[in-house]
Amino acid sequence: MSFKEIIGSLFHVSAPVGHKEKIVSMLSAFVGILLTGILSASLGHSALPLMIASMGASSVLLFAAPHSPMAQPWSFVGGHLLSAFIGITCLKFIPSLFVAAAVAVALSIFAMHWLNCLHPPGGATALAMVLSGQEMHVLGYGAMLSPVGLNVLILMIIALSINNLFPGRRYPMLPAPAGEKAAPPPALTFGRAVLTREDIETALKDMNTYIDVTEEDLEQIYARASLHHMRQRMGEVTCRDIMTRDVGTAEFGDELATVWEMMRERKLKGVPVVDRTRRVIGIVTIVDFLKRVDKTQHPHPQFFDRLRSFIRRTSGLTSDKPEVIGEIMSAPVMTAREDTHIVSLIPMFSEHNIHHVPIVDEDGRVTGMVTQTDLSVAMYRYWAAMP
Repeated sequence: MSFKEIIGSLFHVSAPVGHKEKIVSMLSAFVGILLTGILSASLGHSALPLMIASMGASSVLLFAAPHSPMAQPWSFVGGHLLSAFIGITCLKFIPSLFVAAAVAVALSIFAMHWLNCLHPPGGATALAMVLSGQEMHVLGYGAMLSPVGLNVLILMIIALSINNLFPGRRYPMLPAPAGEKAAPPPALTFGRAVLTREDIETALKDMNTYIDVTEEDLEQIYARASLHHMRQRMGEVTCRDIMTRDVGTAEFGDELATVWEMMRERKLKGVPVVDRTRRVIGIVTIVDFLKRVDKTQHPHPQFFDRLRSFIRRTSGLTSDKPEVIGEIMSAPVMTAREDTHIVSLIPMFSEHNIHHVPIVDEDGRVTGMVTQTDLSVAMYRYWAAMP
């Protein structure tokens, strides 16, 4: 290895994170530590240390890497409390300070691994219990309640509150419910073969080392990389190139019968609902009509009679059913710009379980519609053209 390569290896490139995310992490950590200190001072005993230094390290994980397995609630809470217990025990029963410190950190790592709550600042907590000396001797295992437990509880509540205020952050990272398979992310493919979660889990086991990322994040990374690769291979194919331009629209106050008749005549399955400036405020599909038909009766043969009755305008001044399209439309609605690459529509359709995406210009006015069929045809042409 050359001298230049050795120097270059010392400066590892971190994950590319946007400026907004960096600022959010900084401000979140500021609020977290400030409130932890204030609340610990008001709730704890004045003779006790208010905060342990390892809370600062935990803040890096909780607010700068909230999706990391090491930042999850059990890792954070279990890692600190377990390490505190081990550190206090080593302080009590091992006379040599340096040996006690080494054993405390080593056992903490082993125990956190074993109980699946690996949290790096836990090692600092174990070390702090040993190095605090006489003060921890006096507190004994009570230190697990205050300051450690109190710090952990307050910072955990703050992390749960702050992290869920910002779009794109999920904290904690909850697994899919038992018996329910998570929907596969879009474009999770390698060539023509599909990459499954089982493949990812097997690869992680084969590596036999701790990877600080969840299977869900790995899937998302691979899926988005696949989309980027597909976009590069396809070239610039935008929504403008594949959208239906002669798109029917409705306004909030249009009668159900009027819109239904337009959809029937033009064989439309979805219609954007727009305001007077043609900006999209919602979307109505055949499903929006059908799911509101009274289902309390037997569906055959009266179903179509009930559908016609639902669509027909009610005579009189009062009504116990929707009368205008704005009352049954779905809102808010996902839209895409005309210059959006069609690959970007794949996660929109897949993740949000929608079948129609209104296309808008730079002013937000509807100019067309792309359906799953339109996208499928375009993608088929792409795959068919591949060698």
